[in-house]
Amino acid sequence: MRQTEHNPEKSVRTLRVGEQVRHILSEVLQRGDVHDETLATHLVSVTEVRMSPDLRHATVFVKPLFGKDEEAVIKALRTNTAYLQREVARRMKMKYAAKLKFIADESFDEGSHIDTLLRAPGVARDLD
Repeated sequence: MRQTEHNPEKSVRTLRVGEQVRHILSEVLQRGDVHDETLATHLVSVTEVRMSPDLRHATVFVKPLFGKDEEAVIKALRTNTAYLQREVARRMKMKYAAKLKFIADESFDEGSHIDTLLRAPGVARDLD
């Protein structure tokens, strides 16, 4: 039987693998295993990892603490991608090592913007 995009097992597997990758990257960054000055001086949260259906590509959403020096942190992660990919491959028992792509997580900014809108006097008045 051929697997399709609607197969729930496949999506559960991609979610599970993505979560494993997230935990590994979080641990590597927390322990300071990456020898990079920018990463050594910033706490970085790996908020989500989205895997491609074939598990060969991973989009990694990250956010530095307080959003400080976001561009520099993303650049440092991209510079150290090869090392991080090797660490993920070494710790996971998979046929292929996923290619990592680092992106700033904007969901916190969007949530903050929505919160600000909801607290606006005109909206608050309408909600009461």
